[in-house]
Amino acid sequence: MHPAIHTDGVAVITGAAKGIGFAIAQCVARHGMRLALLDSDADALSNAASRLRQDEVPVSVVVGDVTDIGVISRLRDEAMRLGDVSLVVNNAAIINGGGPWQDPEQWRRVMEVNFWAALTVQQMFVPQLLSQATPSAIVNLGSKEGITTPPGNAAYSVSKAALRVLTEQMAHELREQIGSKVTAHLLIPGYTFTPMNSPGMTADTPKPDPMWTADQVAESLIAGMTANDFYILCEDNEVTRGLDEKRIQWSADDLILNRPALSRWHPDYKEQFRAFIGTEAATATSNSN
Repeated sequence: MHPAIHTDGVAVITGAAKGIGFAIAQCVARHGMRLALLDSDADALSNAASRLRQDEVPVSVVVGDVTDIGVISRLRDEAMRLGDVSLVVNNAAIINGGGPWQDPEQWRRVMEVNFWAALTVQQMFVPQLLSQATPSAIVNLGSKEGITTPPGNAAYSVSKAALRVLTEQMAHELREQIGSKVTAHLLIPGYTFTPMNSPGMTADTPKPDPMWTADQVAESLIAGMTANDFYILCEDNEVTRGLDEKRIQWSADDLILNRPALSRWHPDYKEQFRAFIGTEAATATSNSN
């Protein structure tokens, strides 16, 4: 087990009322952690806290917009009231973005939620983590769309690409700090059954077969942290790790081989890409991250 995950340690999680955020909260609570949770959905957050408290988990909640620095300050205060913070998870995100030259207001909102808010949380919590004598960790929720950057939702891809680079830079700087007991990790979910991917889902909505559950992603986070992985790349039920790796390699080779941008979706490279992924091609369906 990663030393940041321990009994009576405090886990701070944004976007914690539903989906992956709530699954992570449940998972670390089973390891005895106390929880400071943030979400903008007051009803969902209240319900989440009630479910956790049924198992006698100490929970503090903050309702508000993750882009509001005052809300983040309250979250920090609530977390410190519970004890020493040992895990910070930047999970809050929105997916509806905009095209490369459209929707300027939506671009700003996506970048504020997916990138700037995460940076603010880091700036507020990392100095505190570094000042503690005990081990701790910070986890940012990335996306395969921030690595292979498929066309169709430029704002979201850019926000997650920026967050990936930020997390890589943070991991390096923490590693260079003499005596640092803080680690950084990038959790990269696959196709997951969450309200973001399945709007309008309820407790009775059947999970589509291709998707992983949020619980599986949370379990992968714990396993990846325990292995001291930085990149925690999750699979799902339709895309193998092998296919993910080939998609990522192809994207990197666009620059090295000077192919057209996003050549994977270029008609002139369609057959070349299929030959490249080879036996993995059978699993390449509509989930084209």
